[in-house]
Amino acid sequence: MANKKLYLYPLWLRIWHHVNAVLMVALIATGLSMQYSNPSYPLIRFDIAVTIHNISGILLTLSYFYFFLGILFTSIGRYYVMKQGFFKAFYLQTKYYLFGIFRGEDHPFPVNADRKFNPIQQITYNVIMHAITPVTFITGWALLYPETIILNVFGYSGIMLTSLLHVSAGFLISIFLLIHLYFITVGNTITSNLKSMVTGYHEVHDEHMEDNAAGAADEKAENPDKTEN
Repeated sequence: MANKKLYLYPLWLRIWHHVNAVLMVALIATGLSMQYSNPSYPLIRFDIAVTIHNISGILLTLSYFYFFLGILFTSIGRYYVMKQGFFKAFYLQTKYYLFGIFRGEDHPFPVNADRKFNPIQQITYNVIMHAITPVTFITGWALLYPETIILNVFGYSGIMLTSLLHVSAGFLISIFLLIHLYFITVGNTITSNLKSMVTGYHEVHDEHMEDNAAGAADEKAENPDKTEN
């Protein structure tokens, strides 16, 4: 069946996406090694892990500002704006992920030129990119320069609280990455979403447009006197 291709991922966004993914994996791997490895048998030697973690964190900060400027000054930013009726749309998308996807039902919010993200993707990306990621690198920079941290916060160590916040944000990003990897496989084919992030083009199956056209034709046949506005 013929497909329609939509150019949704410009080159700058694809470059950022892949660089960002590498940096996050490096941060997660080195963070886990520093936090949980047996000092006698580390996953990554401690001094090497610290160096890689710090360099990756600095590069992630630069990457984030590159992304932020991109969504501010290009058309990509419109995909992150949550519109009226979002919560009802979120419910429909959740219902689809819990039940409809396993029954072969049509996607309630298929990708088109004006909508790249479904409601769950939209709120998840907004939270990750505009809340959790900034918390991660702000606390990371603070731990890199601990003299900037308030020493006592309501009787608790400021360094301990900053470290806890940093680790918690990193954990949430790790969970997001695992879920993200899973949802790569739920496109039209197992590899279609991954292919989109390589070529920049998202394939839209004509069957969605054909179904809509068939539905409109049936409605017109059932209501021949109905006029269009």
